[in-house]
Amino acid sequence: MISEDHLKRVAAWSRELTRAEIEVARAGITERSYGTGETVFMRGDNFDYWAGMVFGLARMGGVSRDGKETSLAGLTAGAWFGEGSVLKNEPRRYDVVALRNSRVALMERSAFMWLFENSVGFNRFLVRQLNERLGQFIGMLEVNRTLDATSRLARSIASLFNPILYPESTAHLEITQEEIGALSGMSRQNANRALNRLEKEGLLRLEYGGVTILNVERLRGYGD
Repeated sequence: MISEDHLKRVAAWSRELTRAEIEVARAGITERSYGTGETVFMRGDNFDYWAGMVFGLARMGGVSRDGKETSLAGLTAGAWFGEGSVLKNEPRRYDVVALRNSRVALMERSAFMWLFENSVGFNRFLVRQLNERLGQFIGMLEVNRTLDATSRLARSIASLFNPILYPESTAHLEITQEEIGALSGMSRQNANRALNRLEKEGLLRLEYGGVTILNVERLRGYGD
């Protein structure tokens, strides 16, 4: 069982729970570490947990029949994911792979469903979460069909600053250019060119081991 303080650090949604609900959440969560390149779960897995990033970075995506990788979303510290599969009690529809050494909190489905059936605060969070995730995926579909590589990368970075999906985001991202490329579905070389262009335009600043965002709103609308 994790402590209440630790729960509130890794799960912003827990701050809306009552004391009894917090105890259920604490009792239902364990943590597991994953190395760089290790799979958290694969498409088709019966993975009976709701998951949240404690620290690290992971990529949500998949591989098509012709071997082409598709990135759906990046997952940074504070992001929780997989609630749709837990609610429907179905196999996972995508892969989640750690892009660096990461630690993941795993809530048992029984605890998740108890909170879903009994907690008003938890349900408010789920409605916001599902609505934001739907908007994220619809936006990504539009971006991939209509915008160039630099615009796709700009929007991909901006998506990591959604306050509902990524409540612990700060202006500085500890992320490498290779990792940004992986999240954006492009090579490191193409990601480097796009990042340099965005830096010249004053939207971000490239730093050793990370990126500082200078204008997230312009990144969100880049290419319009």
